[in-house]
Amino acid sequence: MLKIGLTGGIASGKSVVAARLRERGAVLVDADALAREVVEPGTEGLHRIVEEFGADMLDGGGRLDRARLGAAVFGDQERLAALNAIVHPLVRARAAAITAAAPDGAIVVQDIPLLVETRQGSAFHLVLVVDAPEEVRLQRMQELRGMTAEAARSRMAAQATREARLAAADVVLDNSGTVQHLLDQVDRLWDGRMVPFARNLAAGTRAPRNGGPVLEPYRPEWAQQAARIAARLAASAPGLILAVDHIGSTSVPGLAAKDVIDLQVAVRDLEAAARIAPFLAAAGFPAVRGIESDTPKPSAADQSEWLKRFHANADPCRAVNVHVRVAGSAGWRYALMFRDWLRNDPSALKLYGAHKAGLAARFAGADTTSGYAEAKEPWFTDVAWPGMSAWAEATGWVPPSYSS
Repeated sequence: MLKIGLTGGIASGKSVVAARLRERGAVLVDADALAREVVEPGTEGLHRIVEEFGADMLDGGGRLDRARLGAAVFGDQERLAALNAIVHPLVRARAAAITAAAPDGAIVVQDIPLLVETRQGSAFHLVLVVDAPEEVRLQRMQELRGMTAEAARSRMAAQATREARLAAADVVLDNSGTVQHLLDQVDRLWDGRMVPFARNLAAGTRAPRNGGPVLEPYRPEWAQQAARIAARLAASAPGLILAVDHIGSTSVPGLAAKDVIDLQVAVRDLEAAARIAPFLAAAGFPAVRGIESDTPKPSAADQSEWLKRFHANADPCRAVNVHVRVAGSAGWRYALMFRDWLRNDPSALKLYGAHKAGLAARFAGADTTSGYAEAKEPWFTDVAWPGMSAWAEATGWVPPSYSS
């Protein structure tokens, strides 16, 4: 199933988005509702709160007095942490149970106000953030909720910053305008990304890529996107994945590149690569058959040193190549050395950039990028390999060491 995390600051309009996604067919898991459910009378949650905070947290009917509990933890980080340690695991367990009961192929949306604060982004295929400028949210809280400006600012300050939420977002839904404007964005997202993503995920197929090579100027957000995706990959198979590194052209500041994120997943051996394949597929990156090695380079001609497994994106709107290689192998080492050479040698960066631009112009208008990719291969062997090897020897470059 496709798992979506939905969040946004107070008065951002998150509830409007949640309701629309439910209307379109999503299974909605409301964290706020679950937080109330897990502390109902007779529950483990309520019992533990009474143990921690005392029986005076109950009202006359034996239910949780939320106002009193809120006052008890307000401004006290230690007491708030104790409360969260009780409630959050129970909410997550209940959300996991609802998600597990959803039908095959479902799109499950978890509405989590504190998704960023609790660092849950890597648990989802996509994180949606409903965003509005702070002055707009402040006005809404005063006009629609009757809050004072001071109280509204205090509530906003208690949450993650707008910058932190935007950094965690795969999709930002702008709610600075009308409700209809927001709903239109949700509908386009549902039809154009979420439904085909869920379909590809269920079928275990990568999203199609069409068209020839189009180089775009370097974008700093590529690094942020790579970090979010790397965290999802690492979380998909803990204990089997040693590391996930951003490689390829989008990892090199200043280098024009196709809008494709390349990531290298390091494993102990090819058996581990086979074991993680279903986990990577479930995370949104199905295996691509027929791509099982890189081209051997001089002085490291043993073909076994260049074996790999290849996965790609099921998400139709974010192209990603996942190269699974054995840590310490020649192919693994080449990818990291090539990246670091380009990052640290301006002349190498300029040389490769010119080579890419020439080939992109040559293959402009092609139906695929396969011809472009094949035409680059001789350069990697004849120019890059000796150049980067000399650079590595001169600088003392060594690849990272991963603890297993």
